[in-house]
Amino acid sequence: MHPYRTHTCGALRKNDTGATVKLSGWVHRKRDHGGVIFIDLRDHYGLTQVVVNPEAPFFAEVEKVRNESVITVEGEVVARTEDTVNPGMDTGEIEVVATSYLLESVCDSLPFPVNQELDCPEETRLGHRFLDLRRERMHNNILLRSRTTALVRQHLVERGFVEYHTPILTSSSPEGARDYLVPSRLYPGHFYALPQAPQQFKQLLMVSGFDKYFQIAPCFRDEDSRADRSPGEFYQIDMEMSYITQDDLFAELEMLMVRLFKELSNKHIVAEVFPRIAYRDAMEWYGTDKPDIRFDMKMADCTDIFTDCELKVFSSQARGDGAIKVLNAKGAASQSRKFFDDMERYARSEGAKGLAWLALRENEMKGPIAKFMSEGEKQALMERTGAEEGDALFFGAGPRTETNELMGKVRQMLGITLELARRDAVAFCWIVDFPMFERDPDTGKIEFSHNPFSMPQGGMDALQNGDPLDVLAYQYDIVCNGVELSSGAIRNHRPDIMLKAFEIAGYDDNTVKTKFPALWKAFHYGAPPHGGIAPGLDRIIMLLADEPNIREIIAFPLNQRAQDLLMGAPNTVESKQLEELHIEVKLPPESE
Repeated sequence: MHPYRTHTCGALRKNDTGATVKLSGWVHRKRDHGGVIFIDLRDHYGLTQVVVNPEAPFFAEVEKVRNESVITVEGEVVARTEDTVNPGMDTGEIEVVATSYLLESVCDSLPFPVNQELDCPEETRLGHRFLDLRRERMHNNILLRSRTTALVRQHLVERGFVEYHTPILTSSSPEGARDYLVPSRLYPGHFYALPQAPQQFKQLLMVSGFDKYFQIAPCFRDEDSRADRSPGEFYQIDMEMSYITQDDLFAELEMLMVRLFKELSNKHIVAEVFPRIAYRDAMEWYGTDKPDIRFDMKMADCTDIFTDCELKVFSSQARGDGAIKVLNAKGAASQSRKFFDDMERYARSEGAKGLAWLALRENEMKGPIAKFMSEGEKQALMERTGAEEGDALFFGAGPRTETNELMGKVRQMLGITLELARRDAVAFCWIVDFPMFERDPDTGKIEFSHNPFSMPQGGMDALQNGDPLDVLAYQYDIVCNGVELSSGAIRNHRPDIMLKAFEIAGYDDNTVKTKFPALWKAFHYGAPPHGGIAPGLDRIIMLLADEPNIREIIAFPLNQRAQDLLMGAPNTVESKQLEELHIEVKLPPESE
């Protein structure tokens, strides 16, 4: 017989009754019922109940064993009586009566329980991540991550994509977030950089004659942590294709996303062909370029209605360059006064001077600002917003950009407070038609608004003959439930268009040639039209698992301060290592 196990702890069933088996695992839970000890034995595959009778010679040892100690037991599989069957366990129809017992490894006193989901400080969990990962929810999250990665690979290979690996040690990028730098021992004073993304390499693969690329790519960015972004490193489903249009890419990614959520979750997919929303519409309707469209609430532009309003804060904005945006919270008029006060308090916390509101009750508009509105304004307001009896209207007034942003946050808070978004639903959308350029509000100069390597809609003609601020790019974001999964673009593959685009943004030819030498050189040797995208794997799994924090779906994450509390990174190194790298450490005054 095998020294550790003949079966896993999730394998035995009623038809194994009578068999002699050996199991190894962790003591998940131990109970003493009238002198008989019951142990739920756990391994990667599941739980099996082990029975230790008082006449067993090892009974006294079992009495002392702690939870999470590792043991090996041999025994006979016995069918449970009908009244003791546990339908909540896959092995719930049987138990193993132990005939031998061996303590393989002792567990010290636990810093937190593993056999139940109790709140525990994140620092304690991350410092003992090997214990945290034994908990059922965390264990399942990591398994889900594995299944997701496997399904991504299976699907893309079936669709004709080929997986290629790109370098981890590369050159520092002049664009994007801060690089993680790696000093070179052989070339003193020179540094490699860990890739923020394989962007240039995947484009070079297209120029090299490959057609459909993908990679589960590790990316490294020295940026701050957020709930949906891990500091330091993350993984993305990196994709690039030659000879495609924007529509081709959308079709491919929609198929992948729908398959992932159909096969790996029980969530309802609102639309399998994702709606497309122009960037400027998204900002006007939702106040954000990553809207949660699980609920239908768009801002209505009511600026023109209030040019002569008695309420000066409205009329002054309507007559000037400002905007008056209104949200219709359907059915919210019946909410308590506390609800309206809380919404105003929230708006103030986001920088607003207040949040005006009206409630349509008893066929009348009621609220603090109702007396300042004429009947004509009220009627126009109802028509513009689609307001009906029982609805509540919320108003924002001020500079258009600021008002859109504020009311977008109010919209999101209304969605949360009124529970408008289905928790079991996923609503994808594409944000398209991003402006190629924007004007810096401080300097007045025209600069790139997003990705400088996107193909401008209209090509060279648009750059030469149009207003730069009207030029749109073949650039797109995919958003799910208010979470941006990725940006992507149809790439600019022509060096003449590249030079013109950078010229408009104030860069000379030498900047393009020296900062991006590989692409500049490659595009002179026959570059195919190509485009791609790179959805964040971590964020997708976060949505699949319905977890609010990205660290819950990563096996060994850094904390919010970019520290590995388990391994003690970052840490200092020996002076000999620094000497080999020709590096001298100069600490800031507060760190000395």
